Amino acid sequence: MLQIKNLQKSYGGHLVIQVPDLVLSEGIHWFKGANGSGKTTFFRTLAGMLPFEGEIQLVEWGIRKQPIDYRLHINYGEAEPDYPEFLTANDLIQFVATAKRASESQVDSLIEMLGIEPFLYQPTGTYSSGMLKKTSLALAFLGSPKVIILDEPLITIDDATVQRVYELVRDYHAKGVTFLLSSHQDFRFNALPIKQLFEVKDKKITEISPSAG
Repeated sequence: MLQIKNLQKSYGGHLVIQVPDLVLSEGIHWFKGANGSGKTTFFRTLAGMLPFEGEIQLVEWGIRKQPIDYRLHINYGEAEPDYPEFLTANDLIQFVATAKRASESQVDSLIEMLGIEPFLYQPTGTYSSGMLKKTSLALAFLGSPKVIILDEPLITIDDATVQRVYELVRDYHAKGVTFLLSSHQDFRFNALPIKQLFEVKDKKITEISPSAG
C-alpha cells in the first residue's frame, strides 16, 4: 500500500526523522510519540508537503514520478490547522473538494456530520480551536483517498465529535481506506481496530506490540 525507503528529513542540516524501510499495508496504523519526536514532520512528508531524501510510493504512484496521482489519493488532517483568517470553512472545503474530485453529496454529508454548518460562512480568523479542527477533519475525508493521515485528530474537539470521527474512520476503513493516526494519549484509539502500533522516538520509527502501548 505505502512503501517508504531510505527516507531522511532534515532541517538546516539537523536530522529530524530517518526511515530506512517501512511498508504499511491496508489497515489502521497508530503512531505514538512525544511532542517534537518527528511525528508531524513524518506525516507532512508523506502528504507531499515537505522536500525529503528517499523514496515514497503509494500503490503504483511514486511521489516524485506521479505527484498528481499520489497527492490525489493521500489526504492529511493537521494537528493544529492554521488557515488564512479571511477564508471561511466553505471556501476551504469547496477548494479541496474540487482538487480531490469530491461529490457535492459527500461535501454536504461531512459538513453535517462534523457540525460545521453553524460557522460554515464565517472567516476562520473568528474560529475556536475546535472549529478549526472540525474544518481540518472535513478536508481530510474529501474525495476517494487510498490513505488518510490524521495527526492528533481527537484534540480540541468535544466528545460527540470524537465519536463521529471514530464512525468516519470505521466507515472509510470498511471501504478499504488505510489510516495513519497519531496520538500521544494511550487510550484515545482503543475504539478502533488498530493493525499496527509504532513509536516515533530518537528520530526513528519502531513497531511495538499493542501491550507496550
